[in-house]
Amino acid sequence: MIYRSKAPLRLGLAGGGTDVSPYSDEFGGAILNATISLYAYASIEPLEEQKIIIESIDRKEYQEFGFAKQLPIDGIADLVKGVYNRIQKDYNAIKQGFKISTFVDVPAGSGLGTSSTLVVAIIGAFVEMLKLPLGDYDIAHYAFEIERKDLQLAGGKQDQYAATFGGVNFMEFYANDKVIVNPLRIRQEYLNELENNLVLYYTSTSRESATIIKEQQKNVLQKNEKSIEAMHHLKEQSQMMKEALLKGKVHEIGQILDYGFQQKRQMASNISNLLIEDMYDAAKKAGATGGKISGAGGGGFMTFYCPGNTRYKVIETLHTFGGQIRSYQFVQHGLTTWTAS
Repeated sequence: MIYRSKAPLRLGLAGGGTDVSPYSDEFGGAILNATISLYAYASIEPLEEQKIIIESIDRKEYQEFGFAKQLPIDGIADLVKGVYNRIQKDYNAIKQGFKISTFVDVPAGSGLGTSSTLVVAIIGAFVEMLKLPLGDYDIAHYAFEIERKDLQLAGGKQDQYAATFGGVNFMEFYANDKVIVNPLRIRQEYLNELENNLVLYYTSTSRESATIIKEQQKNVLQKNEKSIEAMHHLKEQSQMMKEALLKGKVHEIGQILDYGFQQKRQMASNISNLLIEDMYDAAKKAGATGGKISGAGGGGFMTFYCPGNTRYKVIETLHTFGGQIRSYQFVQHGLTTWTAS
């Protein structure tokens, strides 16, 4: 038997960064995101030998261990080990050796929630194998706790919930790690137009999101007014985006994205840089009405809203920067698990 899972990556459309503590604890955060047809995958195959094999196919990492209740956190495949260690601690349900293989459709550090989505997929494969009684909120919160508390990786809360629930969601974040996921019923024609007009561009650079997020957290703790005010505006942006999508005011989305781009740059010093600014300006000159840096910023993916038929001119312009356009579709499903015989 092979126990498999896949979880979709997400496009953050508005409110990015307001899901990060301590801002969300003190002021409450709000984010609007949508899952897309790029995925993180995990497969578990039980072994007769009492050993554990971890293979990260996309990262070309491979490790073997004798069967143990806890695996060392040593900088290689720590997300897999973190999930395994926590499940063994809480359930003590894994009694035999296994091989777990993972793959993500885009590079780590690209801003589409890769790490958290992979954690959700890994949990999903173990849930499928062990038949653990975990619902969507349970899995998303479990992923958050493993990543942020057990492994002490800096970041927010939106990615785990997006990957688990799927679809277009307006999410609210409060103190004590409380999260409310509000699925949005958006007319298909509005989603079709948004999908057609949003260009997803990989800058061919990645970044260490934790560094940027730690500066953002420090700015809130030190009561940096400029940074906190920017986060307030981004929370407001998520409401603007929700209304535009629900009411079909798709033509306003470029301006809403541009508003968020101007605000996000105020949150931390490394969110934007000269290359990102040049790309953004060139895309706007080619016809985009707005865009955003995905995830924490600093590199990775960018999205641009291109009304009418301007997407073709924008794509042509972006190609001159040496990155790649990635095709995608919006997907409504979240974490999916199954067993193959």
